[in-house]
Amino acid sequence: MNASPTDNTWPHERNELRRALLARRREWWATPEARLAEDRLGEQLLALLRQLEPLSLGLYWPLEGEFNAADWARAHKLDTSLQLALPFARKVGEAPVPMTFHRWDGQTPTVKDDCGIPSSTGPVLIPEVLLVPCLGFTREGYRLGYGGGYFDRWLEKHPGVTTIGVAWACGEAPFEVQPHDQPLTIVLTEKEVMAP
Repeated sequence: MNASPTDNTWPHERNELRRALLARRREWWATPEARLAEDRLGEQLLALLRQLEPLSLGLYWPLEGEFNAADWARAHKLDTSLQLALPFARKVGEAPVPMTFHRWDGQTPTVKDDCGIPSSTGPVLIPEVLLVPCLGFTREGYRLGYGGGYFDRWLEKHPGVTTIGVAWACGEAPFEVQPHDQPLTIVLTEKEVMAP
């Protein structure tokens, strides 16, 4: 897909847009440019966190094609006083239950949350700064995830948390903001830092 963020060829229905963004990311992820982009995004993230100086940082365990924030945190041996946390998503039947963040010791997780994503069972922690994975994003600071609403529900309950949407530039796409969508404080890509 060669659609630019400003043209009208992007699908308007969210699930179709997710499929298009996943296909675009998969195609881009297979290129040598993706490895260079990981390094650039990591450098920008480190500079941003040095400015923010958080006491706690919420990460995420990456899905295919996402920036690997967990490996990045381990590789950069961030300040040892910085508390790290991973999300734990829960479901009751098919209904989602509020996500929680649990302190993470930096070791490879041995548990998975109800969505099958590696997580932590450490004490519950509300991170001061939270990295939020973005499948898609807008320059106005809104993100498109995978459709479960876990991050939006968590962010709605924790409005004081500084949020950094972590995205690849190829994920910029127009979409209609819905009432449940929560704005991000910052969107960070390999190319720029956007503070809407």
